[in-house]
Amino acid sequence: MLLQATTLTDTIVDVLGSLGLDAANPLVVFLAGLLAAALVAVIVLLNAALAGPWAKRKITASFTDRIAVNRIGPMGIGTIVVDSVRLLSKELIIPEDADRPAYDLAPLLLASSALLGFAVIPMGSGIQVADPEIGLAYVFAVASIASLGLLMAGYASNNKYSFLGGLRAVAQNLAYEIPLVLTGASVVIFAGSLRLSEIVAAQEGTLLALGPVAIPNWFAFLNPFAFALFMAANLAEVGRNPFDIPEAPTELVAGYQTEYSSVYFVLFYLGEFIHIFLGGAIIATLFLGGPAGPFLPGIVWFLIKIWGVFLFTQWARSAVPRVRIDQLIEIGWKVMLVLALVNLVLTAVIVGVVA
Repeated sequence: MLLQATTLTDTIVDVLGSLGLDAANPLVVFLAGLLAAALVAVIVLLNAALAGPWAKRKITASFTDRIAVNRIGPMGIGTIVVDSVRLLSKELIIPEDADRPAYDLAPLLLASSALLGFAVIPMGSGIQVADPEIGLAYVFAVASIASLGLLMAGYASNNKYSFLGGLRAVAQNLAYEIPLVLTGASVVIFAGSLRLSEIVAAQEGTLLALGPVAIPNWFAFLNPFAFALFMAANLAEVGRNPFDIPEAPTELVAGYQTEYSSVYFVLFYLGEFIHIFLGGAIIATLFLGGPAGPFLPGIVWFLIKIWGVFLFTQWARSAVPRVRIDQLIEIGWKVMLVLALVNLVLTAVIVGVVA
């Protein structure tokens, strides 16, 4: 079954048309696209703002038996506003002899590349800015732009710790993006399409019914090995333990972002959490049925799933020790890549035989 869902942009175009505007006018369509993108960006940014200053601290404190922020607002929720004002009001310090164009552009690249990925993610009934035929390839392409931002930040800071962090980030992303893409390709073989709405539609129905309990036809149940592989590779892509090598506070101070402060640091911090949510959105779309779920609206189920992935990344951050850089590269090229290739070949064979 192919899911021909109306995108959010189409819905806004229809609304503008009902208000008397020419729905066929390219300018009206462009305006509708901007409004749709703004709405999706607000949803993503609100979740990232909740996760960064507040949820991350509360979750980490729970894992380590400590008391987190609890003084400002109910359960310390006011910390979000306080931290935002505190960080944005700090002085922006530029290192001596920094390469200004690259130094200034790096945090913008990191944050914007993750936001661009959400443009094609089906977040619920009609909550999707665009639905191109190459949706999955587009998401992987724009998400990989972050690697360029990390390298630029490390190089432009005129700091050896930052430079090493930037080089580590590129080496890590190269080593784990290939297994990530290959594992995603195995899902494409199952679904028969790169269009994300069709990948979600391919997971409709029931895989197995055990009395009153129905196991959905999600690819996480159909191919749990690929799901586990993708989750592990995603940890490396978002820089969470055991793969937080580009930052490595005990070795590199803070890695590529050592020399960043004020609004630039906020952009790096925000971009990091948007990338975690983008990774969760991709996992939810490819393996967990996207916005599918009983009773509640699709957008609610979608947010529950990406917050579940976020919780997993925070568990890894608190519980899993960091590997060395040489171990990280070996795991990526000698283990993850091989397993991803095996999974891809076996998937192709199984689908070919069944078809």
